Formats: sequence, structure tokens, C-alpha cells
Amino acid sequence: MALYKVGSIVNTHGIRGEVRVISSTDFPEERFVKGNELVIDGKLPVKVKIATVRPHKQFILLSFVDLQNINLVEQYKGRDLMVAEEDLQALDEDEYYFHDMVGLKVINNADGAEIGTVKEILQLPANDVWVVAVKGQDDLYLPFTQQVVQEIDLDAGTAKVNLLEEV
Repeated sequence: MALYKVGSIVNTHGIRGEVRVISSTDFPEERFVKGNELVIDGKLPVKVKIATVRPHKQFILLSFVDLQNINLVEQYKGRDLMVAEEDLQALDEDEYYFHDMVGLKVINNADGAEIGTVKEILQLPANDVWVVAVKGQDDLYLPFTQQVVQEIDLDAGTAKVNLLEEV
């Protein structure tokens, strides 16, 4: 069973078993919903069902069914929250999961030259940003906008981009 990371438990919150989660999913409003099932990653993965969800500062506070005590969730600090592949919903034609985009070869649309590989996606307030690993250079940060990312071909494992003019 393939699992995909959707967040990380960074700490506990209060004594009633809530955990602070930093989301790493492209659809937190769909992923973190009461009743959804997740897997807490580890040597022995633990399947959990979300009991409560609420936003708090830059975190999402979650509690899980049958784990509503700080002593029961303390052991999960630092672990990743995963979702099973069969729990992923189908996307529209121009929508992609983060795990589909990480690893794509980034190609300059102007000259066809390979720039690097998407190694991470940052979720920033204005828009998502691709962190592109470039051989022998610092990482390149590309905004994930229609102006920059022109075409994604998951079958070929490529993304064609227009580089912005340097000022």
C-alpha cells in the first residue's frame, strides 16, 4: 500500500490529545476533515480517524478517535501523517498532487535546456513555489503560476517553464 505524506505532527496541544500539525498537502481543507482516516508513520504505522479539526495560528490542531489524552499522543511527536493511495481523490485535468510534481525534470520553454529537478514545494501565502535542484548551483525558486509553469507532462516526467526576466 502506497502512502503519501500530508503533514507532520510537530507537538502536542493541551491535555486532551490534540496534536499540532504542519500541513504539507495541496488540499488541507479536504484532507483534514472529521472522520477521515490517516496513518501515523513509523516502524509500526498507526491508522487513525480524525475526531476534531481546528485551525490555530500556522498549525492545524487535530485529535483522533480513541486517542483523546496527551499521554496517548505524546509518542507521535515528530512523526509524519500519511494518506493511503486509495484515499486520494481524482483531480481535474490541470490539478496535480505535490507527490506527482516532486521529481519532475524542469525544462526551459525558450530553449529546451534542462534546468534541474523539482525537489520540494513550498506553500506560501501568495502562491506555491517550486524549489528546483540545479546541478552545481544554488536551488532555483520558481513560483507555481500559469505565467511561469507552462506545461506539466506527468507521463514524460517533465515540466516546461518560462524563466522570469532578472531585474
